[in-house]
Amino acid sequence: MVASFTDGARTAVLAGPVRTFTEARFTKAKVVTDRWVRLLPRPWTAGAEKAHWFTVWFDAERTSTETDLMAFAHEYLHRAKPKKDAQGTAYAGDAGFGPDNPDPTGDKRLEESDFYDYLGIPYTFRNGTTVQPEKSRYRAVDCSGYMRLIYGYRARFPLAPSDTAGDGLPRTSNAMARSKVGVDILALTGQRPRSLGKLQPGDLVFFEIDARTGPRLDHVGMYMGLDTDGKPRFVSSREEADGPTFGDRGGTARLDGNGFYAAGLRSAKRL
Repeated sequence: MVASFTDGARTAVLAGPVRTFTEARFTKAKVVTDRWVRLLPRPWTAGAEKAHWFTVWFDAERTSTETDLMAFAHEYLHRAKPKKDAQGTAYAGDAGFGPDNPDPTGDKRLEESDFYDYLGIPYTFRNGTTVQPEKSRYRAVDCSGYMRLIYGYRARFPLAPSDTAGDGLPRTSNAMARSKVGVDILALTGQRPRSLGKLQPGDLVFFEIDARTGPRLDHVGMYMGLDTDGKPRFVSSREEADGPTFGDRGGTARLDGNGFYAAGLRSAKRL
């Protein structure tokens, strides 16, 4: 395979040099892959291979080893080194999940940390809405905030300021899964998908794992492909690991078998 494209989606999978992703803190599993996930300038359609915009993009990307979406994701794992832009904003580096919860009867850490909280800077969305970061959430992203950091802030996929305002990738896992953004790869039926065969690296995978929220989809991650044991593995930001991980703290980060996350898998989407 040289490249794979999907009608209506902007994520493309290209063949490239083999890489190894590891996270010794939380798992012995490794993902060794020659797949590189990149974002097309516009959604793919049949015949696009003849269009000027595509040929220019493909000529530049087919042999590129510049950081892709999968590598972006791993720039926020435990002990990842900080990276700063020309303005001094640290846009990568070890991320937490969220501040400690002052309520001892609730979850250990609070959700609702978005990408701009991690960055610590105000952000203006395409519809003109400007949001301010919370100081207590600096360097933190919850699961959907992590995906928005990777796909939106880093790769420049359009982002919506909330679940109901603006256009682009919504704020929460539930809204992402149910929105018309991207292409549904594993249909949302309310049940665990019977087959994972249609998944490819870079797909968003959605879970229903918190009984307190009913049928609401309450977790999202990025599918990475098969690990060295032949198991489908994903990366996400988790409370138990205090941030992004593809390890097994709080549940094995696999989509097959009878584990916590595998049992809670409900759908997948390709942006």
